[in-house]
Amino acid sequence: MNLPSEIAPSLAVLVSGGSDSAILLAEACAEPRAVHPIYIRTGLFWEETELVFLRRFLTAIASPALQSLKILDQPVADVYGPHWSMTGENVPDEESPDEAVFLPGRNVLLLAKALLWCHLQRIPTIAMAPLEANPFPDATPTFFRAFADVINQAVEGTVQIIRPFAHLSKREVLLRGRGMPLQHTFSCIRPSNGRHCGRCNKCAERQKAFIQASMPDPTDYANRGV
Repeated sequence: MNLPSEIAPSLAVLVSGGSDSAILLAEACAEPRAVHPIYIRTGLFWEETELVFLRRFLTAIASPALQSLKILDQPVADVYGPHWSMTGENVPDEESPDEAVFLPGRNVLLLAKALLWCHLQRIPTIAMAPLEANPFPDATPTFFRAFADVINQAVEGTVQIIRPFAHLSKREVLLRGRGMPLQHTFSCIRPSNGRHCGRCNKCAERQKAFIQASMPDPTDYANRGV
């Protein structure tokens, strides 16, 4: 993962069930440092299934470096209301643009408690896995620097955010994951009976990425849209 040499041998990784953060986590665990996976539970429609997959992935990559999963609760039902991400209704489908899956303040919600937890646990660095094509305003270098500065100012801390995949495409990240148990990753925003629906925006993105990487897609889709 080519982390800076001055980083102490303790690292947090912000994970979902998706392939990008899972690959980032597995790479981090190959290095001689304690790695703390953090999951932020906000109450979104797909989280119960996502956590099932994440726990399977953690079991599959178990290593001395990997620490216990830390789940931090940051509920958003009172803010998001009847948003599609809460209800599972009118979920953006495979024909929708990337902008359709924007979740307001997503990285604010993911990072607020995670940065504070790292500060209190004396973990100096948190890694996350946004890619080069991320179009959202809370995924820019300026945002990440400013947000870390605000939290650190509030607690007189020094936790830094790193984004090792910020220069990579989804195809390039998948290629780094060759040989990893990617069947235990989860990218769907409208799961069907514990499976990828195969027809939502994120399922379509996942299917296309495996095709572009010329890799077999190990995903069990309820329907296959691509």
